[in-house]
Amino acid sequence: MVLVDVLIALGAVGLTWASAGLRVVKQYERGLVFRFGRVVDAPRAPGLALIMPVVDRMRKVNMQIITMPVPAQDGITRDNVTVRVDAVVYFKVVDPVLAVVNVQDYRFAVLQVAQTSLRSIIGKSELDDLLSNREKLNQGLELMIDSPALDWGIHIDRVEIKDVALPEAMKRSMSRQAEAERERRARVIAADGELQASHKLAQAAARMSDTPSALQLRLLETVVEVAAEKNSTLVLPFPVELLRFLEQNGPKERPEEVRKPHNGSPQGIPTQASGDSP
Repeated sequence: MVLVDVLIALGAVGLTWASAGLRVVKQYERGLVFRFGRVVDAPRAPGLALIMPVVDRMRKVNMQIITMPVPAQDGITRDNVTVRVDAVVYFKVVDPVLAVVNVQDYRFAVLQVAQTSLRSIIGKSELDDLLSNREKLNQGLELMIDSPALDWGIHIDRVEIKDVALPEAMKRSMSRQAEAERERRARVIAADGELQASHKLAQAAARMSDTPSALQLRLLETVVEVAAEKNSTLVLPFPVELLRFLEQNGPKERPEEVRKPHNGSPQGIPTQASGDSP
């Protein structure tokens, strides 16, 4: 009877010991086992894992992609423009042993590297590149962050610049520049249209000069267009040739007659005073 009690007690102790060493590793995690402070074997796969209580310690490492926003960084571009740029980093752990052993806090380490790399990119780039050529800058920023992260068992999946904040004075200056550029384009387009219209008008005038009746028909069409509207305008077409004919064949002005003074001498010939000898 005593033997049975001892066996039951040993079984209970063994069951308690085994239950204390059971760990559940989720699908997106890997279990890292430390035995007396040293990493043993490979990381435990997802599922039920058994470790030795008291002796072993398990640390779970998340293998999912982590999204980390990079705080906005102030900097001066290569063309001496003050900007404020923020970004976002997507990374994941590919080697849990390196991520736990080689760096104290891999999240904080990646964040610091991302901030310094972002400031470096700002100083090496111009304002136009930050606004229009972000894909190239994203690739360069990704390489700069991924280089030290490889030793930590981290893979940088993607880096994107989110926003570029400009000073208000720079915004107004860029707005004036864009407005001037649009006005220049509008003037060029209008001038081009005038040039094309002048060519067409010259061709039409040359064609109508060969057939005077076409010019007369165009004049009548213009009169019809004006008369079609409800207005009180009266248009009387008057040929210019008739004006020229009247001007050439009209009476000419007569030369002004020489006026005589009261004493009968012609104008312009002085008269002699009485009593003077010739």
